[in-house]
Amino acid sequence: MLRLKKMVRHGNIKQVITGWCFMAEGDQWGIETLALTSKSLGCAGVELVAPEHWEVLKQNNLVCALTPSHRFVRGMNNPNHWPECMQKLEKAIDATAAAGFPNVITFTGFSDTSGEENGSVVTAADGLKNCVEGYKKIVKKAENSKVTIVLEPLNTRATETMKGHPGYQGDHVDYCLEIVKQVGSPNLRLLFDVYHIQIMDGDLIRRIHELKEYIAHVQVAGNPGRGEIDASQEINYSAVMHALKDISYQGYVGHEWIPTRDPMQGLKEAVKICDV
Repeated sequence: MLRLKKMVRHGNIKQVITGWCFMAEGDQWGIETLALTSKSLGCAGVELVAPEHWEVLKQNNLVCALTPSHRFVRGMNNPNHWPECMQKLEKAIDATAAAGFPNVITFTGFSDTSGEENGSVVTAADGLKNCVEGYKKIVKKAENSKVTIVLEPLNTRATETMKGHPGYQGDHVDYCLEIVKQVGSPNLRLLFDVYHIQIMDGDLIRRIHELKEYIAHVQVAGNPGRGEIDASQEINYSAVMHALKDISYQGYVGHEWIPTRDPMQGLKEAVKICDV
């Protein structure tokens, strides 16, 4: 059995480990290693792992803090993609509610999907309007299921695969915030990805305080590069975690960074940094 030194001592920040970063392409770990690592470090669980893996989490008293749904290219900004997105959101909401887990992820989508089936070019104004209309169609199900849909801003400046998403419409936090405000439901809120928001908007601590009623989930990674959150990158994550503590944030913080060195050592350091 995996035995690690428990890094969480204070427990003010509920930390989870993102599945795709540590299970990518048959890489280092399977779900059992991911779950046991999370438990051994003192984390609350994992995120963005599919329901077929949840039995392993349940066996270890862990949560899946964020359920995957549709992908970020084809999103709610384009009505042509609504059938696909709605079907995946409904399925994710049902599974999440049945498991007693809290959140389902969603995305605006890209502004230009004209090269794909049922694709087109969507202006920023139309994308916002379409997102509001689309989310109003699905949010009642989330309310009835006691599940929160969380909308993620993604950066469009970094060009490396999975480090940035050029073409994504909701690339600024205020754009996504306006969608959330116009939908007007407590069950559609923001995913505050510190890495993406640092690249596009910055002013992290001020925005955490300003947006405290809208933030339902947080993710972290080092900038630049989306690697470890150590001293080689620019974000002061201890200060960010203290800001979350200051606003009495009750959600989860997901480690969504891509290892550039020994992943276990990186996680030990990251979990300790976030344990304020």
